[in-house]
Amino acid sequence: MTPAEKAIWIDERARAEGFDLCGVAPVDGLAELSHLTDWLDHGYAGEMRYLHDARRSDPRLVLEGARSLVVVALNYNSSHPRTPKLQPNIGDEPPRGWISRYAWGDDYHEILREKLNRLVAAMHEQFAEPFETRAYVDTGPIVERVAAKYAGLGWLAKNTMLINQRLGSWLFLGVIITTLGLAPSLAPGESPPRDLCGSCTRCLDACPTHAFPRPYVLDSRRCISYLTIELRGAIPEELRTHIGSAVIGCDICQDVCPWNRKSPSTTLAAFEPRAFAGDSPSSQPSREHNSFLAPELEWLASLTQEEFSRVFRKSAAKRAKWRGLVRNACVALGNAPLAENSAGRERIVKLLEKLAASGDALISEHAAWAISRLNLKWLP
Repeated sequence: MTPAEKAIWIDERARAEGFDLCGVAPVDGLAELSHLTDWLDHGYAGEMRYLHDARRSDPRLVLEGARSLVVVALNYNSSHPRTPKLQPNIGDEPPRGWISRYAWGDDYHEILREKLNRLVAAMHEQFAEPFETRAYVDTGPIVERVAAKYAGLGWLAKNTMLINQRLGSWLFLGVIITTLGLAPSLAPGESPPRDLCGSCTRCLDACPTHAFPRPYVLDSRRCISYLTIELRGAIPEELRTHIGSAVIGCDICQDVCPWNRKSPSTTLAAFEPRAFAGDSPSSQPSREHNSFLAPELEWLASLTQEEFSRVFRKSAAKRAKWRGLVRNACVALGNAPLAENSAGRERIVKLLEKLAASGDALISEHAAWAISRLNLKWLP
């Protein structure tokens, strides 16, 4: 088979595995990677030290003799509502938090990795010549969205996300780097998909923490996804009120993007919000109706390490860790629009006082901050 025929076969096989998009990029000529060092020098990576891996600037350093990058995308959009705005609670309705859409269902790493591994196995079975492969799902030293651009899957938007004109930006990406010679999806001299953001700045304007110092540049240190998932220490106090009800990640810049208005919903049940039930703690609302779609904040803040491990098993949200989730829930409770003198507010303050008195300094600090916030709201 010729390199072009091999690429066509891989595309067809990838779609048979359920991927929505597939393309091939060369391992060199990925222009955006030349800006990575400057981005890191500005400190925009925050505490994510793994982003300093030198191999991220040159895929050829990842696998000796690498020639091609096979990039696949899987739609995870859902028909459920977009990120809610905080509204005053009706009666004594418990306040709810927000988990990013990507973490509503089962862990996408495992789902994509299984599909990628089957694709790799099929490639070795189909192509007789010896070749090496390494497959990554958001865990390797490959900048997937840049590779996806040069594989023809979309353009890099002002919020730095990959946007496909048909599917929008609700996409999980996976990459296979290989020594196999494949024809790139873009013909020689052909440019990647045109940037169709135009003059629109809705994603930049909507970011509550102003995480974009300029279009196409993200300062992770101010991004709600970074603050609620990657950051292990204290959330900067000046950013806490802007986090709102977010407890795991943030979807705001994607929610407001016009290209996502008509993006199709996924057909995979694994990406729908997971539901769970459990014993209700005394004087707290029932857990029976909790799911990863807007879970009750009191429930999240009261989880033990053991409960966290059980509930978030095989979930991408587990990356935030138990301490991080409880920390985030405390901040969201401090931001909650609770009715004055309600039984719910009294119950929440008692929960926060218990957490503030805990032996965990991180949780204690954020719980104390939340109490001060709730008290401040009702000062004369």
